Order: sequence, then C-alpha cells, then structure tokens
Amino acid sequence: MDVNTDIDAKGKNGRNRAHILVVDDEEVIREGIRETIQQAGYACWAAASGDEALRFLEEKHVDLVISDIRMPGLSGFELTEIVKKKYDTDVIIITGYGKDFQYEEAIEKGASEFILKPIRLQELLVRLRRVLRERALIAQRRQMEERLRELTITDDLTKLYNMRHFYFQVQLEMDRVVRYKHSLSLLLLDVDRFKQYNDTYGHLEGDQILIRLGDVIRECLRKSDTAYRYGGDEFMVLLPETRANEAMTVAERIRARFQATNSYPLQDGSTKATLSVGVAEYRPGENLSEFIKRADQTMYEAKGRGGNQSLLAQE
Repeated sequence: MDVNTDIDAKGKNGRNRAHILVVDDEEVIREGIRETIQQAGYACWAAASGDEALRFLEEKHVDLVISDIRMPGLSGFELTEIVKKKYDTDVIIITGYGKDFQYEEAIEKGASEFILKPIRLQELLVRLRRVLRERALIAQRRQMEERLRELTITDDLTKLYNMRHFYFQVQLEMDRVVRYKHSLSLLLLDVDRFKQYNDTYGHLEGDQILIRLGDVIRECLRKSDTAYRYGGDEFMVLLPETRANEAMTVAERIRARFQATNSYPLQDGSTKATLSVGVAEYRPGENLSEFIKRADQTMYEAKGRGGNQSLLAQE
C-alpha cells in the first residue's frame, strides 16, 4: 500500500482538515491526486486496490474515500457499498468509463459525487470541498439534535436525567425484567430537613446541596445505572440486574458519601446534610405505580425513624 507520512491535518487557516484516502490501481493517477490533496492542506493516503483500502480503513478513520471503479479484485462500487455500511465515511467515485457507468448508479451505491476521467484536479478539489462541507453540516445537525434531545431529558440544575425520562426508562427496565428474568432495584432518596435549610440559608444555597447530591450519586453508580431528579429534593436511581441486598449497599454508599461532604448548622442542632433512602426490588407482576409507591413509603419510614438511613421495602 502507498501510505504517505501523515501531514498536519490542518490547512493554512488552522482549521481542522479531513483525512482522505485515494484508491486507484494506476500509480500515476493515484499519486497525482494524492499530491494535489496534500498540497491543499489535507491529510491524504493512497491505496492501489479496494482490498488494500479496506485493510487501511480497519486501522485508521478516514472522512472521505476517492475511488476508481474498475480495479483488480474489489471494484469501486463494491468498495463504496462496504464503506457506507461499515464506516462513517463519504465516497467520491471516479472513472474513465463514462459510457459504461452513470451518475445515478454511483449515487445509488452510496457515493456523494461522480467524476469522469481525465480529472481536472482543480475541479476535484472543488467537489471534494463541497462534499466535506455537507459532511460537516450533517455532523453539526446531528450534534444539535443530540443536544436538544439531552435538554428534553436532563434536569437543568443537577444535570441528572429528569422525571420525564425516568418514566420512559423505568418502563423499559421493567419490560426487560419480564423478558429476561433479570432483577431490578429502585432507590428513592430525599434530603432530610431540606425545607428548614432553604428557610434558613435561602434557595440558592439549597440548590448547591442538590447539585452536590447529584455529583455524589454519579460518583457512586455503575455505567449501567441511571439517576434522576424526581422533583424538589427527591431523587431516583435505577439499578438494573441488581438484587435488594446489592441495592442497599449502593444506597448506603451514596448516603455515607453525601453526609461526609456537606455541613450546615440548623436550629435543631444538626450539622450535616443527610439522606433518607427507600430501597425496593421490583416484584414481577406489579405495575409502575406500585413499584414506586413501595420505595416512596419506605423512604418516608426512614424519615420517620429520624432520617440519615437506608431502609429496604418489605417483601
């Protein structure tokens, strides 16, 4: 494989540039295109066949492939179909057989552009830049859509998921329990004497307590667990594939760490921000309201016993 040294992937204006792979069995054409693209400020490599190109793509990300159609072994059309299925990569097709291959056929295979040989290198650069601009716009649109999606399911203050997303996710997890016979546990956490703290120090200071609790919860969870601000100073944690005794361990870890990281004096003599936690393991056959109610009632029982403790719902 012809692989040139990786040049700086930034152009003269300092903006990030794409990585491009040229695939053509004719060395003169292949090297001419590669050198032109390099001189334009892009990182560029070259491969002499479709098979070599695929081996290269397995090792390195490429934003754009420029490929001839007729080559020994894998054709440019076959390469295009594989690339579009396996990689986030655009393709420009080039060919010297304009009578045998049509623009529409190249587009149907997944190509973004179709250029006839002999290639005018300046025209190639113009089309290349157009494809890359469209690629960048699509990426920006995806990022914006993802950001908007995050805003609709995320609590502004704590950056945990919000109640709306909780109801969506807990139903998915309950369905998995039924389908795969997995276990599922739920934690319902509430800050003890939070109203008294807000009345004493103000809501801005109260918000800092909630933000810190959100941080502590994140620090104590596995990747498969999810946490939610359920409302006010109440928080939910979903623990997939977790039995009740394991969930109690998680609850105690969160409770102890939160208590250790906060301190505020109140009129009743308390000096630490503490939590009451209700823990419930899902019972097959119970509905969502019953599942949440058991955790909620257990949390209030913990509060009734003086707070700063985790209790397991009775089976």
